[in-house]
Amino acid sequence: MTTPIKLYRNPKSGHCHRAELMLAFLDLPYETIDLDMANGAHKAPEYLKISPFGLVPAIDDSGYTLADSNAILVYLAQTYAKGSHWMPEAAKDAAEVQRWLTVAADNVYSGPCAARLVKVFGAPLDHDAAVQKAHALFKIMDTHLAGRAWLATDQITIADVAAYSYIAHAPEGGVDLAPYDNIRAWLKRVEAHQGFVPMVASAIPELA
Repeated sequence: MTTPIKLYRNPKSGHCHRAELMLAFLDLPYETIDLDMANGAHKAPEYLKISPFGLVPAIDDSGYTLADSNAILVYLAQTYAKGSHWMPEAAKDAAEVQRWLTVAADNVYSGPCAARLVKVFGAPLDHDAAVQKAHALFKIMDTHLAGRAWLATDQITIADVAAYSYIAHAPEGGVDLAPYDNIRAWLKRVEAHQGFVPMVASAIPELA
C-alpha cells in the first residue's frame, strides 16, 4: 500500500487548497493535518523542521518535506505525472505555465486573496486596494480566457490549479465575479474536472 502524502494545512486557506486540489486531481493518497494556527501550531519547533518559514501548506512525501503551494504543485506534477499536460515540457508551454504561477503568487495574492484575508480572517490590509487589484486582474484574465478553455495551454495545467482557489472564493472577500463571464465559465471547467474537491467556504454565493 502506498504511504499517503501528509498535507499540513489550514482548511480555509486557498494556498492549501491548491495543494489538496492537485493531490486529488492526480488521485494520490493523502491525509490532511489541520494545524491549530490560532494557537501557534505553525510556529512549533517540530513544524518548523518541515516548513522553516512557518507557513502552510507543507507536505511530507515519505520523508521528503516541502513547503510553498506553487512549489508543491510543480513537485507533484513532475514526480507523479511527468510529461503530462499538468506540467508541459515544451519550452513555450512551460513558460506560459510559469507566467501564470507568477500571477498566482503576485496579482492573485495581492488582489482576491488579500481581500478575502480581510473579510474572512480580519487581516489588517487595505481592503479597497485589494478589491481594485482583483478587478484589474480579472479584467485581464477575462479577456485572456475569451475563446480559450485554460490559462496556459489548450489543456488544464498546474497554472489553473494555482489560480483557481482564491478566484473562486473572491466573493468571500467582497469581489463580485458577475461581470466576468469567461472567468466564471473557466471556474466551472476546473470544478468539472475529475477528482475536484472543494475548499471550505465562508458563505460563498453560488456561481451563476
